[in-house]
Formats: sequence, structure tokens, C-alpha cells
Amino acid sequence: MEIRRDVFQAIADPTRRAIIHLLSQQSMNLNSVADNFEISRPAISKHIRILTECGLVTIRQKGRERYCNANLQPLNEVSAWVKQYRKFWNGRLDALEELLKSDLDTDKQQ
Repeated sequence: MEIRRDVFQAIADPTRRAIIHLLSQQSMNLNSVADNFEISRPAISKHIRILTECGLVTIRQKGRERYCNANLQPLNEVSAWVKQYRKFWNGRLDALEELLKSDLDTDKQQ
């Protein structure tokens, strides 16, 4: 059974978020990526595989080396999802602010 991975799964893990950040700064080979973390090279490879399956990392072969590059385009899906909730919560907080101001004004009048 094949597991379908999405961008939300990828960014759920702090190590994968750190890898994305690192690769957004520059292209790196797998060993260079692994050198930035205190976990095993196979663990980094697993994280890279998940990021690749989600489309957040692309790998290109250059000679014997495999270079990883960040592809931040899939993060637009996350941004759109967060945006709808930001709008909802901003509206709720604005309504709460108005309610509290109204209550404060009522207390001042009494």
C-alpha cells in the first residue's frame, strides 16, 4: 500500500522544516544537509524522501553527487489554508474587542 504524502505532513516535523529552510538558502548535497543535523544520514535521507514525495524538494544528479533544492511553491497551499483561518479569527477577535469596548462604555456610564 502506497502512502500519499502531502505538504502538511512534510511541515509537521521540525527537522523537515529545518531542512526546507536550509535548502531555501542554497542547493546542497545529501551529506552537506546531514552535516547540519545531529541525526543519522539514513534519517536525513528519509526526511528528504518525504519532502521529495510532497514536492518540497527536488533532487538533481550531478556526477556522483545528488543535490537537493527547495521548491517552495507547494507551501502556497498551506498559506491559503492558514489565510482562511486567519481571516476567521481576526473577525472573531474584532467582534470580541467591540463587545469589550461596549461593556467598558456601559460600566463607565453607570
